Amino acid sequence: MKSLLRKLGFGMVGLLLLITSGVSFYESRHLMEPVVVGEGVTQVLKLSSYFSGIEGTANDCNVYVLEGREPGATLCVLGGTHPEEPAGRLAAWLFAENAVMKRGRLIVVLSANRSATTVTRVGGAYPPDFTIPTPWGGQTFRLGDRWSNPLDQWPDPEVYIHYPSGQYLAYVDIRNLNRCWPGRPNGTLTEKTCYALMETIRKEKVDIVIDLHEAELQYPVISTIVAHEKGQELATFVSMTLTDMEGFKMGMEFSPKNLHGLSHREIGDYSDAISLLFEAPEPFLDATRGKTTREQLLTGKDEFVMKAGKHGLLFEKIDEKGWPIDVRVGRHTSAVLQTMVSWTEVHPEKPLLCENVPRYAEVIARGIGSFLHDPSRARPERLWYE
Repeated sequence: MKSLLRKLGFGMVGLLLLITSGVSFYESRHLMEPVVVGEGVTQVLKLSSYFSGIEGTANDCNVYVLEGREPGATLCVLGGTHPEEPAGRLAAWLFAENAVMKRGRLIVVLSANRSATTVTRVGGAYPPDFTIPTPWGGQTFRLGDRWSNPLDQWPDPEVYIHYPSGQYLAYVDIRNLNRCWPGRPNGTLTEKTCYALMETIRKEKVDIVIDLHEAELQYPVISTIVAHEKGQELATFVSMTLTDMEGFKMGMEFSPKNLHGLSHREIGDYSDAISLLFEAPEPFLDATRGKTTREQLLTGKDEFVMKAGKHGLLFEKIDEKGWPIDVRVGRHTSAVLQTMVSWTEVHPEKPLLCENVPRYAEVIARGIGSFLHDPSRARPERLWYE
């Protein structure tokens, strides 16, 4: 009898854990993220309007279009390629909620791989979400993972063979949006998403695509712009200006011609657009980090990463100040804005002019939350959800 009661007790505890964890996973996957689009947003489309093959899927994300009063070039900003790199997504958010285009057009995607925002890295002990303080209380965002959610795409192959190059890549990268470009219409969800984004770029005749990322400090491609050869001159101007005028280092790297699947390579090869990828430092991703918490994600402070730096194991500096989220987001907003300025200097006949978006110093001084808008006070037609 005692044995039976003991088994029933363990069974009840297991069932309770199963229920509570299931509720937690469900709430994380379905967390609503409000976007109060600014007056500069003239149209909000679904990604499936460019390719019907992803209609109704987790990756049928919103596409925010901002059209200036005067004609010019078209710039596309991709946030959320890797949702576990939140500075890129938040920087894109600031453009969607604040930007006003005076000349040219801006296309903003906040959740390029929306599926990846609904799961966290298995075994990584990542928090499911994080909250940015705001004057009206705070806004919570899903954190996400580097790869599409297995609930949306499974199983992984033993070997991932990239299309169309035929290059062999890590099996799990079949769910990595930044290893599946240019995509294909009859592929996996992640490949279809890349194809839909490529169709967006081609149909909208985009001139420049910027893919926003963050990188661990132990990764050599950090604090830099990775540029397709079509954009090397532009990237050089942006890198030099930011380093000289904005107070932070921004390097420039060439996109490897023989490394396939990445946005900075395939977008440039399979469209007329210049393709650039921006990397900011994120200690949260380092293998030598301490406890993976919301605080660590937002402050960018970690004593173990600092110790790795003292042993010469890092490619970017870190001290007691860490790499706060405001610093990382500010780097991205300044880099995007400077890309517009540098492009216009070289192409005055096809300008880009954007107003009302904070640059590096202002984001740090006021905090990201100062530039997010209270959804409870938004007009219904200006309120969207990711």
